[in-house]
Amino acid sequence: MPSYQHVVNSDRPRHEIAPSQIVAREVSMTSLELVEFINEVRKRQAHSAGMSFPNDGYPKLLHKNFLAKVPEVLGEGSAKYSADLPDGYNRPRRGYVLPKREACLMAMSYSYELQASVYDHMTDLEERVKGRVIATLPDFSNPAAAARAWAEQFELQQAANQALAIAAPKADFVDKYVDSTGLKGFRQTAKLLGANEARFREFLLDRRIMYRMGGEWQAYQNHVDAGRFEVKTGTTDGGHAFNQAKFTPKGVNWIAGLWAQYQLEAQS
Repeated sequence: MPSYQHVVNSDRPRHEIAPSQIVAREVSMTSLELVEFINEVRKRQAHSAGMSFPNDGYPKLLHKNFLAKVPEVLGEGSAKYSADLPDGYNRPRRGYVLPKREACLMAMSYSYELQASVYDHMTDLEERVKGRVIATLPDFSNPAAAARAWAEQFELQQAANQALAIAAPKADFVDKYVDSTGLKGFRQTAKLLGANEARFREFLLDRRIMYRMGGEWQAYQNHVDAGRFEVKTGTTDGGHAFNQAKFTPKGVNWIAGLWAQYQLEAQS
């Protein structure tokens, strides 16, 4: 049986389905998923009765027939659940994204047994989504874990070119520490990790990660090549040219792990 875990805002207008995300909304199923789910239930029922599927007693439900029935069951309000769903060739096709209540109403229009199956399935999805929300929240009392979470989240946001809807504590953390470029200087990174600047400076020097030159922090070239730092160049108001290495989100993620390991070793 397929596992459906869409989590959407049912108030959105007709839209194109994005990858499943954990957001503060109810779970839903698309019309394609509901049709497949209903056919799977009918198939099991037919096989339990010693019959092949489909047959006259257990017909195969077609998506186009399901679509035609949605306005009849849900009424005028059905339009707000309209959505563009990708077909087998990733082309948009008309469909619906239905929250739990509406999905159960559609299932009930076929049989009470199907309604119960859809209700149980979506209740299970709700519990799994709740578990994922709890599991994905890092320990924000741990600066290293929080820094890794920030770096991973920032890279996801950049790759998707959109902000992800995330739990409030994590959103507060991102709002506090992420700037428009995602690059962090020495002091910003130390603050992000909750590290004493003097100890963090000594750590970077001892591990041959960064060094001081001309009053600025520079990164060793191997770390720049690895994408952990980006060198920013510029000119001061007095006309003095400068180069400064800043941690990238990847670099923050990496240094957070090293710093956490360093702290554990220091405590042992």
